[in-house]
Amino acid sequence: MKLRAIAALVFLAACATPPASQAQQTPAAAPASGTPITIGTSYVLHSAVLGDERQVNVWTPADYGSAENANRRYNVLYVLDGALDQDFEHIAGLGQLGALSWTYEPLIVVGIQTKDRRAELTRRPQDPRHAAEFPQAGGARKFQDFIATEVIPFIDANYRTGEGRALMGESLAGLFVVDTFLHRPELFRDYIAISPSLWWDDQHFARDGDHDLEGRAASNRRLYLAIANEGGAQQAGTNRFLALLEAAPRGCVTWRYSDRSATETHATIYHAAALDALRWLYAMPEPNYGPTPWYYEENGTPPPAH
Repeated sequence: MKLRAIAALVFLAACATPPASQAQQTPAAAPASGTPITIGTSYVLHSAVLGDERQVNVWTPADYGSAENANRRYNVLYVLDGALDQDFEHIAGLGQLGALSWTYEPLIVVGIQTKDRRAELTRRPQDPRHAAEFPQAGGARKFQDFIATEVIPFIDANYRTGEGRALMGESLAGLFVVDTFLHRPELFRDYIAISPSLWWDDQHFARDGDHDLEGRAASNRRLYLAIANEGGAQQAGTNRFLALLEAAPRGCVTWRYSDRSATETHATIYHAAALDALRWLYAMPEPNYGPTPWYYEENGTPPPAH
């Protein structure tokens, strides 16, 4: 009986001991602390125009602080809906991509926080149905004043900014971009409107006959417009706005239209279209990498040994 009991205990002990492969899968203890990842600088502006505080986030290229670029000035990309929990981080990533790939010029990226997008990014609707549906609308002029008199001067005073400024936004922020391009074009040189909400106010910006596109070429204004698979009043408003651009006198405005309806939705278009816009607006010459190394050519032959 004793031998049987001992054998049973040995068998149970063997079953309770995990195999070596299982023991190796036990996760290691996490480090006591890590290092935070910092991608830029965040400010809080106390806006007299808005009567409110707003977060403004800034990303600069890696070479911004280098000694050899101490006097270099950088063009600035202003991003609407640019808080840390909005679109700042992924657009700052595109800024880094340009700096790494040399396919478009390094830019300072500035994110501007919005809070009530329907109020701050729209004009007061003239259509009574839209006015009833969106009673908070109508703050676009004030938000443009905030950018013009407080955000841009703050960035210019604290960073080495160049002459080129761009404004970028998607959806209602894209509508704000179109609004600014049409009514206050002097604020920026370049405009990037991605799936702009041109359904707004019964397609008002596409129907309004007071749009004067003359003079944009003389001041080098450029517009990038992209649309996803949207349909309905969104597509109809876009088509009307395109007709306005196409009917403008030749050479009075430089613009590019990217129809992404075959591949993108309203939820997926932003990043890809933003990359396309930056490549178009800020393209750099093909870098000269020198002669192709022998090992990179098919059936390459190494140079003779010395």
